[in-house]
Amino acid sequence: MSLLRRWFDPLRSSWFYQKPIRQAVLPTDKGLSIYLRLDDVYSYLAVQQLPQLEEILSDELKPLQVIISSQTAEPPNFMSAVEWQQYCLNDAKILSKQHRFSFHETPEQPTPEALQQAETILRNTPLRGQDFLYLLEDVFHMLWQKQYGKLRTLHAMASRHHKPQNFPERIFNQTPVLVSFFEFGERKYSAVDDLLRLTRRLKQQKLLTDNPIFLINHIEWREHVISDAEELNEIQALDPELDLYIALEDPVSWLLLAYIKEELADYYNIQLNVYPLSYHGRDLFDWSLATRLSKRTEVAFTPFCRPTETATQNMAQLYYSVPEEQRIEAMYQILQAVWTQGKDLSYKAHFQQLQQALDVQELSTADVSAKLKENDMHCEMKSQPDFPVLELRIDGQSYVFNSLYRVWMIESIFSNVLEEKYKTENITESELRTNEKRKS
Repeated sequence: MSLLRRWFDPLRSSWFYQKPIRQAVLPTDKGLSIYLRLDDVYSYLAVQQLPQLEEILSDELKPLQVIISSQTAEPPNFMSAVEWQQYCLNDAKILSKQHRFSFHETPEQPTPEALQQAETILRNTPLRGQDFLYLLEDVFHMLWQKQYGKLRTLHAMASRHHKPQNFPERIFNQTPVLVSFFEFGERKYSAVDDLLRLTRRLKQQKLLTDNPIFLINHIEWREHVISDAEELNEIQALDPELDLYIALEDPVSWLLLAYIKEELADYYNIQLNVYPLSYHGRDLFDWSLATRLSKRTEVAFTPFCRPTETATQNMAQLYYSVPEEQRIEAMYQILQAVWTQGKDLSYKAHFQQLQQALDVQELSTADVSAKLKENDMHCEMKSQPDFPVLELRIDGQSYVFNSLYRVWMIESIFSNVLEEKYKTENITESELRTNEKRKS
């Protein structure tokens, strides 16, 4: 790491924490917008929240501006269009079950003909405000619930009786949209993952007329879904196992590992396995996002030096030099040193200090680069759009998900496993009672 970068990064970080703009009230002059795509499954989930959101918006933000794009953006993490599409459908299905969104049991992408009919209906309708948002939700239901007969009927009526409208709060364009998002005060908020963050911001600025009630089954950080001692023992007895594939230069890797280790691993008796990845250039991260996630997860995160490729190689070498049974604690200490103490492990003195702290007498002679490439290969096979990648195994089932935004799935899966277990037990007991009655 260059001297300039080593000294400039902590200064830049400190300046970022202290700059007043982070606490500033966001401007309202451009109102609140939501970007949608008719063939985006996250847009389908988002529109189910819009009538309620519009109802509690202050007059200053009304009407909600709806921007419908016909252009998608490139899939993330070098995924193919088919891989990305399948991931989105699976992820949306999980979100719909968690938060009770309306969703089809076997979702499919809408046909091109249906998408064109839906756009015509929305372009031609004279409805505005909340009435338009209810129509928008209905049209999305028709697209994603395979109600093509209803869609054709509505399209015929819209084509015969109405002409294209031109309302400023309803825009059709070709802005590339990967997934639905809100825009407020020149900031973007994911339409599902960031909905609660957006409503907290709006409430803080007194731009809501009532308390927002969205995503009712959202699991808050450091709050547990399972607190009953008997249920907790049942999960612990299933010996859940969790694999983490992490990019060492990514601060989210530290936030995720620290949160899971401090809050979930011992609580649920989760066996953790960490697989560091080769350098992916994720040191050019979103500073504000990392800071916000640090506060939400209550995991320490202070001014630092961003790890370079050399530093990540040294971090991995330390990790693989520790006995296998001590590696989770070692990775925790390594990432903690980097992301809370500003240790630069491409700097010999810092490396030796940490080596001594980990009680590593001799560094591993194994080919660390080969191990990282092997981890990369296994991680790539999971077909996930973002890092860190997590794979949870419990009760004979395997579940793969990614990023700090999906950590709540660990506890949600545990809850579902218990629910299915109780259902099976009840069915078995019922069948036994029935058989006994027949015998008697």
